[in-house]
Amino acid sequence: MSGDPVRLSAWVHGFVQGVGFRWWTRSRALELGLTGYARNHRDGRVHVVAEGPRDRCETLLDLLRSGTTPGRVNLVVEDWNTAQGGMTGFEER
Repeated sequence: MSGDPVRLSAWVHGFVQGVGFRWWTRSRALELGLTGYARNHRDGRVHVVAEGPRDRCETLLDLLRSGTTPGRVNLVVEDWNTAQGGMTGFEER
């Protein structure tokens, strides 16, 4: 059923730390009504986890790949699962 919530896990590669990328991602996710977080990792990637309707998560994924983000995105590796729930809002971690 397309209305069931999903979990998008997206590893964003490129120049995406120290440029407002997590703030930008949080803003887009909240506009789409998604819950989750964006977290910096030591290797320079940002891990974005978002839960909500599949079409809205796909919109966020498209935005991450759009070329309009802060910094420079070279690659986004996505993984889809069933939503786990338990998150409120969208955090920068």
